[in-house]
This record gives sequence, C-alpha cells and structure tokens, in this order.
Amino acid sequence: MSMFTPETRMQATTGTYNDKVVHQFAVATVFWGIVGMAVGVLCAAQLYWPALNFDIPWLTYSRLRPLHTNGMIFAFGGSVLFATSLYVVQRTCHVRLISDKLASFVFWGWQAAMLGAVITLPLGITQSKEYAELEWPLDVLITIVWVAYGWLFFRTIAKRKVKHIYVANWFYGAYIIGVGLLHVVNNMVMPAGLWKSYSLYSGAVDAMAQWWYGHNAVAFLLTVGYLAMMYYFVPKQAQRPIYSYRLSIVHFWALISIYMWAGPHHLHYTALPDWAQSVGMVFSVILLAPSWGGAMNGILTLSGVWHKLRTDPILKFLIVAISFYMIATFEGPLLSIKTVNSLSHYTDWTVGHVHAGTLGWVAMISIGSLYALYPRLLGLPGMYSTKLIDTHFWMHTIGVVFYIVSMWIAGITQGLMWRATNADGTLTYSFVESLVATYPYYLGRLLGGLLILSGMCLMGWHMWKTWKMASGVAEHPVMAPDVAEAKA
Repeated sequence: MSMFTPETRMQATTGTYNDKVVHQFAVATVFWGIVGMAVGVLCAAQLYWPALNFDIPWLTYSRLRPLHTNGMIFAFGGSVLFATSLYVVQRTCHVRLISDKLASFVFWGWQAAMLGAVITLPLGITQSKEYAELEWPLDVLITIVWVAYGWLFFRTIAKRKVKHIYVANWFYGAYIIGVGLLHVVNNMVMPAGLWKSYSLYSGAVDAMAQWWYGHNAVAFLLTVGYLAMMYYFVPKQAQRPIYSYRLSIVHFWALISIYMWAGPHHLHYTALPDWAQSVGMVFSVILLAPSWGGAMNGILTLSGVWHKLRTDPILKFLIVAISFYMIATFEGPLLSIKTVNSLSHYTDWTVGHVHAGTLGWVAMISIGSLYALYPRLLGLPGMYSTKLIDTHFWMHTIGVVFYIVSMWIAGITQGLMWRATNADGTLTYSFVESLVATYPYYLGRLLGGLLILSGMCLMGWHMWKTWKMASGVAEHPVMAPDVAEAKA
C-alpha cells in the first residue's frame, strides 16, 4: 500500500497497457486445459478399460500419454505463464509492452507449436524423451518463439519507469532464462530427416542430460514461474503486502542455486555413477528448506485477513495451491532419498507426487490467478458468479484428493508387492497379482480426473459468461508510479 496521496503521484503517462495478448493467452489457457485434461482422463480410462483405444494406433496409451503431458505442461501451463507474466510486467514496470507485433508473434507462434504437438505425437513422431518428445522442427520453432518472448519481457523491464524490479519479475525472468537454457541443451540432435533425429548424447550421459532437463522443467517452468504468480496475485487478492520481502529474495536465490542439481534423483539404481545419484539426493533434500520458506511467505501474507477465505474463493484457490506446493515439495525430497526411492521407484507413487504438484499447485494457482486477472482485463469488478468459483474450487480440490490418494495407495502397494520375496529368494507375487491389487485405485484416479475436467469445463463456461457482461477487453491507461519510486 502506498503511503503517498494521489496528489503526490506523477501524472499518468500516455497510452494503455497491451492487454489483448494477455486476454488471448488467458483464453488459450482454459482451452488447452480442457483439451489436455480430457486426454488425461482418456488415458486414465484406458488403464482401467484397455479396450478404449479402439485398436486405433493414434489412440493408444503410448501416444496419448505424451500428448497429455505436453498439452498440460506446455500448452496449458505455458499459456498461463505467458498471460500472467505479460500482465504483471506491464503493471509493475508502469510501461506498455515494447512491441504489439512481437507480442502477437509470441502468441501465434506458441499456439502453432502446440498445434504441431497435437498433430505429431498421436502419429508417433517423437524423440522419446520425457517432457521433450517434440521433434526438431517444432523444437526450432519453440526456440524462436522463446527468444522473442524473452526479448519482449526483458526489454519491457529495461524501459520500466521505476528503479525497483518487483520480486515476481525476478521469478518470471529466471523461468524464461532457465527454460530456454534447458530446451536448447537437451534438444541438441542430429536430424535424420524432416521428422526424425538422434540425440548428440549417448547412454548414461543422454539420461543425465534428459533428467537435468526433465526435473528442471519442473523446477523452472512448473515451480519458479508459478511462484511469480504467488508473489503477485496473493498480495493483490489479499490486499496485503507480501509477508517478508527479504524472505522472497532468499527464496529466489536459494531455489535458483539448488534446483538445477536435483535431476539425478530420477536415476537412482541406474547406470548413472553413484556419486552423481548422491549429489542429486543431497540437493533434493536441501531444497525442502527454501521451498517451505517461500510457501510460508505466501501463506503468512494473509496474516490479519484470514477471514477473507470465508468469502473469497479466489483466495481459497491461491492458498490451497500453496498448501499442495508444500505437500509436493516435502514429498519430492522424501522420494529422492535412496532407501525410500527403492520402494517408490517406477510405481504410481511417483505419478501421485507429480499430480500433487501439477493438479494441486500448478493448476490451482493458475486457476486462482486467472479468476483474479480475467475480470480486471474486461474492466469488471469481478467474475460473473462468486458461487460458481466456489463450486469450481470444491470440484477441483476433491478431484485432486481422489487422484493423489489413489495413486499414493496404489504406488506403495506396488512397491511392497514387487520387492516381497519368499525364503528361497523367489518373488512372492507375480506382476499380474500386483496389477489386480492396484486395479481399484485406477478407478479412483479416473473419478478424480473426471471431477477436475468438469471443473475446468465449468471455468470455460464461466469465463464466457463474464465476457458477455463486458463490451470487450478494457483499455487500461498506463499508471504512473509514485514520485518516490520513479526513475530519475
């Protein structure tokens, strides 16, 4: 909250914010969310009823699963990060984006890349790398779009009207640089045709490059970018300053310096040298401290205004998202410990952990941020219905609980059955017996997924109803900063 009166503020600068591109990405987020979750629900249904692939190659689990992960992480998750970062950077820097044409290119270029994924992955065109399945022509397109996005973001910061760089922009900046670095290094390939390539790395080195990329996609895309949302939208919605500015800076540098080295924990009990596995484990365990410190910074922002949770479902989305972030960032270091990993490795416990992070943390902070952002874009005081937001909150929360608890139980059951041995050293259970034991929990996952998908469809309809209340995207004048904050 500013201590200055309106009289002490500078005159509003000329021009308006570019909210057209923000609105485009907001709509794309919900669209891709519905598509990606629908594919995920179909995948979950196929694991319970395998015949649902209808003997069609394009609908087999092996092809739909990477489509689901790419659709949710990059199409849904990427779009909301574009939307919120371009919204926040303009408001916190008190300037319009440097180029409308470049912003438009970033939007349409990213949608083209995602459409390419939708076409190529069901056809079986893939590099077969976790979270990096897309073949080299799409990788090149993504690189071009990402460089344009980075230029758009950082050049806008460079022409800011305030000395200070708001903490959310530090996190957005780190995610842009981090993801760009990961993408380029991991996708170094030798093309063997238009839609076929071979990695420049081999063996254990290729696996290490891949999981350095894979886990840092979680770190820099699915964590750092969404923490930026937390640092902007939680204080905004609570109408309170962030609990501790110093803690936010410590949180930033600790995450940036530690997260990068956690990837080897995905390669326990593999050909990766033991020392490298141990490095991944140690850094993963250390990560618990900054992760929970940052989470508490977000939650304690509500000090003195906890009562708002009773009446503001947007805040409920944001705060419960942080709670799931704490669950996921406790579980991750736990699973990285070798003795625990010997039980969890290759089981559905890992699937439960991933979705506690993606459905609980990423999706909920995204949905809450969009509900806060969308009416502001349209110049409205709020969404069409507060009750509908509350309904969506409970649908999503119950769905996530169904999903992750089902997978936790299934995973631990699998781990215990797989390593059970008789006195003579033979396995106690066959693989089929372990499958039968976990089968009911697959139905629990499906029910959870259906609830979450239904909630996302409700959100799409709700946004359309809100859009109908407005005449279009509002023209928001660029606000001048306080005199004391302005650049000389």
